[in-house]
Amino acid sequence: MTGNHKAGNHKDRTITRRRALAVTGGTVAAGGLAVAGYQSAFADTTTEAEATASATATATSTSGSCMTLMSSVTEGPYYLDGALVRKDITEGKSGVPLTLRLTVVDATDGCTPVPGAAVEIWHCDAWGYYSGYTTANPGGSAPAESEDGSTADDNTYLRGYQIANANGVVKFETIFPGWYTPRTCHIHLKVHTGGQKEDGTYEGGKVNYTGQLFFADDIAQEIFTLEPYSRHSGSYTTLDDDMVYDGGGASGLLTLEPVKKADPSKGYRGFLTLGIDPDAENTGAGSGGGGGEGGTPPTGAPPSDAPSASASS
Repeated sequence: MTGNHKAGNHKDRTITRRRALAVTGGTVAAGGLAVAGYQSAFADTTTEAEATASATATATSTSGSCMTLMSSVTEGPYYLDGALVRKDITEGKSGVPLTLRLTVVDATDGCTPVPGAAVEIWHCDAWGYYSGYTTANPGGSAPAESEDGSTADDNTYLRGYQIANANGVVKFETIFPGWYTPRTCHIHLKVHTGGQKEDGTYEGGKVNYTGQLFFADDIAQEIFTLEPYSRHSGSYTTLDDDMVYDGGGASGLLTLEPVKKADPSKGYRGFLTLGIDPDAENTGAGSGGGGGEGGTPPTGAPPSDAPSASASS
């Protein structure tokens, strides 16, 4: 597949108070932190505490300090307030399983865990559609979103929050995202602190960080040969040609491990450590990093039964 930057129906809309961008914070992926943390995080015989201790110790011994390497980037045009607090965000959407494990640490305090931080993620389905915006054209040739059994007005699929445990760890069960023109395969995320779970969603607090997670091209392109992804044809944008991604784990590149070697259809486990400044707050000043996503505005409306509570203050 080759890169493609032609305009699709995916331009950032005017950013409202509830859809503003964080402009500080970052991803910690320095040296042994990402490697040691990943190996221990998914070991069945390793406790959460041991995983965090291993990752933090390796980071401090390797780099001498906790490095914040990634600036905040655009939240994109498909954010919705009021996502549910839940581990499994699939809502029946089909695709290659993805277990996503993220660790939130304080980049200003030696990579110590940030318990209670709320990590919010959202991403498109296997054909490039986002819940709440299902009339937005993903580019190329894709089946209608409804062919996957979805109804445009009543789903909040592939969106959700998890609250970090005492070791700063959150875990999501989802599917491998598809793609849409002109973007590469990615997952959006925000890190919130200072709020609390209420009525099934996350209330109050502030946004410390807005970013995106990315997937190696060779893995993504192999996934896209499988059903249901293969039914979306067209020019896929590689990492090098993406308008947001700017290289390496420091820019949100996930470490991925197949659930079963030589059989990508069985799924992947992904890991990254997110270093934030808990005192930083969203200013609504616009995007950092790679900027916007291009194209024309999506025309879909939010789901009619989406939670009405705000996800951030």
